[in-house]
Amino acid sequence: MAKRPVPLYDFAAFGQAIKAARTARKESLKDVSDAMNISPRYLTNIENKGQQPSLQIFYALVTRYNISVDKFFFPNRDTEKSTQRR
Repeated sequence: MAKRPVPLYDFAAFGQAIKAARTARKESLKDVSDAMNISPRYLTNIENKGQQPSLQIFYALVTRYNISVDKFFFPNRDTEKSTQRR
């Protein structure tokens, strides 16, 4: 049985948000990559080329910089908090 082709998500906007947050905190690529035990090249590729990070690195970056992923995965959804039940 053939696998159904699944389009890859473009992480370019995510990478730009990570780079903006990192530079706003005045953290160098080396400092962040050393703290996260990844190579500086891997982090550079995520930021500049939109490389898809592993789930662990994705989670670590989102929590490190307190970035909401809703704006990347649901760009057309209103992100305002609501009391409406989902």
